[in-house]
Amino acid sequence: MPVTIFRIYPVLLALYLALSLTGCATTIANRPPEEPAMHSVSEFSDDERVVDIADPWEGFNRGVYKFNYRFDRYFFLPVVSGYEFITPTFIQKGVSNFFANIGEIRTLYNSAFQLKGKKFLTTFGRFLTNSTIGIGGLFDPATPFGLKKQSEDFGRTLGYWGVDSGPYLVLPVLGPNSLRSTGGFAVDAGIRFTTIAATDPFENVDHGTGIMAGISTLEAIDMRHKEKFRYYESGYPFEYYMVRFLYHKKGELLLMK
Repeated sequence: MPVTIFRIYPVLLALYLALSLTGCATTIANRPPEEPAMHSVSEFSDDERVVDIADPWEGFNRGVYKFNYRFDRYFFLPVVSGYEFITPTFIQKGVSNFFANIGEIRTLYNSAFQLKGKKFLTTFGRFLTNSTIGIGGLFDPATPFGLKKQSEDFGRTLGYWGVDSGPYLVLPVLGPNSLRSTGGFAVDAGIRFTTIAATDPFENVDHGTGIMAGISTLEAIDMRHKEKFRYYESGYPFEYYMVRFLYHKKGELLLMK
């Protein structure tokens, strides 16, 4: 995820307090009143592929999983719903395109780290095209031109060079991860933070820090807006295990690209 975690958490907390004081948070319809019971997968399946995933911190991970559900239900999704309600669809699309274009930089340097020349050139072409013809990334002419969007991060770079995924880890707000992807996220966030600090794009602008905080908040909202997953709506009584299994398989498939 291309978001600097140190910027987003304080902003999200401030938003939460503001919503609490003003009562502006909207209600999410059709939400279950409370978390379903979390059964053991062995009650339903003998498939060892589902259970044979390193999860030594399962107790902690389950607690964070439930925290993420409550955070989603009572704060993040109401904020996202408010954003979707007041923002025209074409503007939502422009916002998503803009942040996706910034994310090309992460894919660009990680493609170089993995010696993937074709992916590097495609990503560079996308970034150049969308940053110019696409008016700073608000539009995506690169895709119709045949420059298909690529995706890389430092977690996958570590995997490319043989670093094991390590134990499963559920992060607050960010959700399912592995120890490797968590380390990769920290490196990507560090590179982004360092780049922003070095370039200081709002150096001569009043309230530059507030503007950056607003941009980071909008990026977080846009990311959740694009993510269709909703906690405890899968219909599986062992959803925790299923999400863990699907995340693990997705990671394996991404490393094959």
